[in-house]
Amino acid sequence: MARVVFDHVTKRFGNVVALKDINLEVRDREFLVLVGPSGCGKTTALRIVAGLETPTEGNIIIGDQVVNDVPPKDRDIAMVFQSYALYPHMTVYDNMAFGLKLRKVPKDEIRRRVHEAAEMLGIQDLLDRYPRQLSGGQRQRVAVGRAIVRKPKVFLFDEPLSNLDAKLRVQTRAELTKLHKRLQTTFIYVTHDQVEAMTMADRIAVMNRGVIQQVDTPQNLYDAPVNMFVAGFIGSPAMNFFPGTLQQDQGQLWVDTGAFRVQVPPERREAYADYVGRRVVLGIRPEHIHAPDYAPPGIWPQPVEGLVEVVEPMGAEQYVYFRAGDHTFVARVDPRARYTVGQTGRVLFDMSRMHLFDPDTERAIAREFALAASQATA
Repeated sequence: MARVVFDHVTKRFGNVVALKDINLEVRDREFLVLVGPSGCGKTTALRIVAGLETPTEGNIIIGDQVVNDVPPKDRDIAMVFQSYALYPHMTVYDNMAFGLKLRKVPKDEIRRRVHEAAEMLGIQDLLDRYPRQLSGGQRQRVAVGRAIVRKPKVFLFDEPLSNLDAKLRVQTRAELTKLHKRLQTTFIYVTHDQVEAMTMADRIAVMNRGVIQQVDTPQNLYDAPVNMFVAGFIGSPAMNFFPGTLQQDQGQLWVDTGAFRVQVPPERREAYADYVGRRVVLGIRPEHIHAPDYAPPGIWPQPVEGLVEVVEPMGAEQYVYFRAGDHTFVARVDPRARYTVGQTGRVLFDMSRMHLFDPDTERAIAREFALAASQATA
């Protein structure tokens, strides 16, 4: 059983609270990603699991054992660092074998494990080279291989792809996902890149300022964020936010932002009734804003006009940046749509995919509608 549990874990560095009352269970054989901006506490959480930091309060449980006082070498974990931390004076083979030699593993077993891991990672022809003779991607594979030969209960990854170029990151993401399925071991992976998190994880824990904001599947995080931070962090480009007022007019609900007014779908009227006449924040993702001539069927379209400030052709799509009054927003539209910088452009907000937030708490209002809308369009 290789589950990992954070049981009310708090970590302080002097007056700085790096982690605040973290409660999280990483399931056996799960690929869980900790994601968040720099300084949110995700690497500190990983280092506490590894035993490189000790919790100020709370317990870390690996399997069924509380490991707060267990030395790192006895926790049966393996960690892949951002810098790879390879020994420059050792060959690839010796780098991968070093940990096993310290544990007095027989030479034949070391040779078997190293060659098996090298074959799995496609670096069997590099075993006689030194780290300086390797590319960034090859060094990353060696670092992973050094962890694999240990056959640990838990793998810990601290932003292992951040030193790779964009193309190699995409390739290596897929390789790590396949590796997880092959090894059937618990992975805890730290990154600030929400694309990495979305494409690799079974579940994602979104962190901010030492607090876990939401733990869920990648799709649920995207479709039904619990608050504005998660909504803005997950998704690229980020969700658009419009402060406004929820108004009732002839039995219909509208969000009035000052620059434009859009109607709320009728099925949401009852859920939003307590907010009529109050300030709210409307959220809508760029991909749910459409050019009128290329809008898909089945949406709840509400027209909005704005001054076109920037057009970014992306090949299969284009990002169009608008200004409407004091609001700026981006739409992710069909590449055939024609928008001219400096002129007024018109788009359709699909209000069936809208999100509404309380501006004081920043919590989502009637989040269940966002889940239902995503399932209806799946």
